Amino acid sequence: MENIERYRHLNKYLKDKFGERTLKICIDGGFTCPNRDGTLGFGGCIFCSEKGSGEHINSTNSITKQVENYFKSYKVQRANKFIVYFQNFTNTYDTIPNLKRKYDSALIDDRIVGLSIATRPDCINRDIIKLLHTYTDKYYVTVELGLQTSNDKTGKLIRRGYLSSEFTKAVELLNRYNIDVVTHIIVGLPNETREDLKNTVDFINKHQIQGLKIHSCYIVKNTVLCDMYERGEYLPLSLEEYLESAAYVLTHISPDIVIHRISGDAPKNLLVAPEWNLHKKWIMNGLNKLLREKDLYQGMEYEK
Repeated sequence: MENIERYRHLNKYLKDKFGERTLKICIDGGFTCPNRDGTLGFGGCIFCSEKGSGEHINSTNSITKQVENYFKSYKVQRANKFIVYFQNFTNTYDTIPNLKRKYDSALIDDRIVGLSIATRPDCINRDIIKLLHTYTDKYYVTVELGLQTSNDKTGKLIRRGYLSSEFTKAVELLNRYNIDVVTHIIVGLPNETREDLKNTVDFINKHQIQGLKIHSCYIVKNTVLCDMYERGEYLPLSLEEYLESAAYVLTHISPDIVIHRISGDAPKNLLVAPEWNLHKKWIMNGLNKLLREKDLYQGMEYEK
């Protein structure tokens, strides 16, 4: 049985960092997004559902209650250390006092060793980063920035609401305060080609990024992308196409970057297509098989 680690897995990275298995507690902080509240637009990006990326979270509870409920659940038996992950929408999109109040209300247990904040590059500034930096003495702090693609033409099509240059500015600011950056890319966006994927990977490699989430582009109900799909204007990738693309990303991305995800998980009750997205084992096993059979590993084609 082959035991070669063909890419840098998050689980192993966290275990090495904290000395044991460390899990995430996903939180809905009650945030919105400038792309939803009318500041930049309404409805969010074309693939974004009404609840954002954390459809599985019970957002009716307070932040503190969500954390308390997690520690009362069976999940807490699987580890002794945890990272609070503010997942839904833009978790830096508020005043500094409100941000501090929300973050503090989640950090209520000694077993919590990290604070992870998902946000947008255009909702990062020096004051926000200074606030986040105040937590670094006690917690491992990471900021997740959605990039999706480096192609600003695609960015406009998906209604992202910011330029790739704003991503660069946000990363540079976070680097100055030594806060780890995790970025998201989506494979298979409308009209994207292999050249676009190549350019996005090259773009990421030019930045000081510590983590990467690779997502497949899936379609959920009540989204603009769903309307496009139903009109025949968009066709998602096949599983084979996605696996080839994911393998391309892994082989060309910096070997120093930790891979946090290989594919996004769509909720069963909302997924429209592709059907294979519901089968995480198909994705993980298929990718591992492809990497093994072709003897591929992270960074083998990386050019600094």
